[in-house]
Amino acid sequence: MKLANGLDWASLTQRERDDAYDNRKAVADSPALTEERNQASEAFRAAHPGHLNLAYGPSDREAWDLFPGRDPSAPVLVFVHGGYWQWNRRQDFACMAEGALAMGWGVALCGYSLAPDATLTRIVWQLNTALDWLSVHGAEHGMGGPLVLSGWSAGGHLTALGAEHPSVSAAVAISGIFELGPIRDTYLNAALKLTDDEIINLSPMRRPVVMKPMAIVHGAAELPELCRQSRDFHARRAAAQAPGPLWPVPGADHFRVLEALRRPDGLLLRVAAEMLR
Repeated sequence: MKLANGLDWASLTQRERDDAYDNRKAVADSPALTEERNQASEAFRAAHPGHLNLAYGPSDREAWDLFPGRDPSAPVLVFVHGGYWQWNRRQDFACMAEGALAMGWGVALCGYSLAPDATLTRIVWQLNTALDWLSVHGAEHGMGGPLVLSGWSAGGHLTALGAEHPSVSAAVAISGIFELGPIRDTYLNAALKLTDDEIINLSPMRRPVVMKPMAIVHGAAELPELCRQSRDFHARRAAAQAPGPLWPVPGADHFRVLEALRRPDGLLLRVAAEMLR
């Protein structure tokens, strides 16, 4: 596999492979950015307590936090958090609803189990089960409009797979992992323990192309491997004439790219709205 800089993946040392996907190491102030997001999300949830912790499965993480818009028929931005399938939780991303709510959409945040307690196969199954639940029960909570599935980092990977669900009208995959093969060769696999079947069946690059509108987004200042993954996935979709842009967010690193979704005037919200036209 050739990297963005022309080097061959097989020629890299273990440290170089780890660094190629270590977003937290690459962004020096990521702890401060994460703490700000977590505090803002705690305050946001406290101010919008009406539809929280709605179970779609038996475990605490198998739950939705819903933030209905003013119009029950308005579009719903579904957000799937990141953390390389082994960190974070939906509650710490509630502030991502600020922008979409301000423009009249509803927002739904999906939780899921984490590795090593759950395999990636289980996590993908949970997302599909969660979307089943939302398609049946969303209207009961003021969310009857079309679903735009979005997600960041590991959530970008899950978004690309979840776009196959019949309830999803469009998708925005942000800084995602679309080919899992390299991940097995990094520190991340200690918890994931990816199998050959998972790499084949759960890599969006290896699955049939979803012909729904899908924006593929990455920060222009992200790690080269994250940028390459997005470019390669978009190129595969474009070759199949699947609709949706490739959008590098100018100046954004792996953590700051989410501001384009969080702000009421955010670029990614405009992209999401345009895909529903």
